[in-house]
Amino acid sequence: MELTEEIARTFARAALGHVAREYPHKLDHVMASDADVLPPRVLHPVFFGSFDWHSCVHGWWTLLRLRRRFPAMPEAKAIEALADATFTREKIGAELDYLARPEARGFERPYGWGWLLALHDEACRHPDQHWGEAIEPLARAFAERLGSYLEILTYPITVGTHFNTAFALVLAREWAEERDPALLKSIDKWSVQNLENKTNYQGWEPGGDEFLSPVLIVGLLMSAVMPPAQFGPWFSALAINNGWVEQACHPVTVSDRSDGKIAHLDGLNLSRAWCLGAIAARLGDDPARPLLERRASDHLGASFEHVTGDYMGEHWLASFALLALAGTS
Repeated sequence: MELTEEIARTFARAALGHVAREYPHKLDHVMASDADVLPPRVLHPVFFGSFDWHSCVHGWWTLLRLRRRFPAMPEAKAIEALADATFTREKIGAELDYLARPEARGFERPYGWGWLLALHDEACRHPDQHWGEAIEPLARAFAERLGSYLEILTYPITVGTHFNTAFALVLAREWAEERDPALLKSIDKWSVQNLENKTNYQGWEPGGDEFLSPVLIVGLLMSAVMPPAQFGPWFSALAINNGWVEQACHPVTVSDRSDGKIAHLDGLNLSRAWCLGAIAARLGDDPARPLLERRASDHLGASFEHVTGDYMGEHWLASFALLALAGTS
């Protein structure tokens, strides 16, 4: 399966329909007084749509990536116009002001942080536009926070939801490679210290509301951190030799896509496809590669047709479908 213009247009129309849709909305908002009781568009003039802040961030990532891949599609002009009206100095400044509140220390940590850095990375790939320059101050603020956070994060968080450490580090590391050598060094050092000793995965995934595989997202991170010759044997000891990928890593069932938590499981299928495909590509001629590629294809096929259709999934799943298509191509 590959990203065609038809698929891109479908995803673009969906994202254009939600990044500026304020309600329904789920806030991550700590209030210090009655004065902080404000609507999303006031608290976050850039990222007030898509049901929640982080989904709006990666909804914008979806739009900019699609615009770059298919600049001639009809929706590209609508993306450009909305981005120009959204990524202004004043609005980004308001997002920075929110972040500076003492009550916002843990705001969107770490999932939204990783996605904001990914958005900035994508925005910088549009040299004909000012979007990357506009978003950079916010990206730098989150990068600084992430570096400080790693200094105090004693243990990795390995749940399959927004609090997962490895997922944020995958996105942040890609951003840091060209922009922040100190953060890159911190990510790699922290990852080696806390994840290199993991072996023989025997976790209980899938959890009923997970959209990430705790083991595969760690594998994806370490495939970037470790030298290739070291990564192959390490990943085999983690999830291949014990039969986990062969026996347990199969597409999951989504029983009710109108339930926001259960709809996470479509995201699990898509994010597994991304991880499996990307890990397979980094294994070279390793004997496990065909198995991982088959599993990636199975997972992608299980949920790809459900990216749009119900708002509980539609406001975020296209981003994970794009990651999956990149990882399996």
